Amino acid sequence: MSPAPFRTPPSKELRQMRPPGSRSLILETSVKWLFPSIFVLGIYFLFVGHNLPGGGFVGGLLAGTAVALRYVAGGSPAVAATFRAPPELILGVGLATSALVAFTPILFGDPVLDHGAIELDLPLFHEVRVSTTLLFDIGVFLVVVGLIVMATEAFGDDDPKLFALLDERDDPVHGDDPAVPPTTVEPADGTSERGGARS
Repeated sequence: MSPAPFRTPPSKELRQMRPPGSRSLILETSVKWLFPSIFVLGIYFLFVGHNLPGGGFVGGLLAGTAVALRYVAGGSPAVAATFRAPPELILGVGLATSALVAFTPILFGDPVLDHGAIELDLPLFHEVRVSTTLLFDIGVFLVVVGLIVMATEAFGDDDPKLFALLDERDDPVHGDDPAVPPTTVEPADGTSERGGARS
């Protein structure tokens, strides 16, 4: 059976498993307000980068900064709770999008990375010029964010209790059921796995 494409978000217990000495109330409260603001600013730079300073790379770096702040405040579980999709999927979709936009003009006899644009008359924004460069920037944005999320997972978390809870959650037999006791393997010589002879 193939694994699910999206991850199950960590429970509240897992997100709070950082040691008390390593948690800062001021930092966690600040990140709750800073994360959405910085992420939205990164998306803004993504959309205005064609005509103004910005673009997919700059917007991705700003969004990655927000991800890094969340990692500092809550560790890997906080980042995993923010992004349901695995970082490999985010990176792969971004890379495929950028490559598709870059090489599609070849099919029409145009050079690589050639772009087209259309002008739309929207009720609220009036005349808006949309270019295929935006799709390329979206791909770059996803690649940068996926790489940073992958880096935070590679750093991991130093709390051994967190890894124990993650292993129990991923156990296909026991899962999170506390009623199932751990299995003790007893060899044929009469000694258990935990040591000591049977009476």
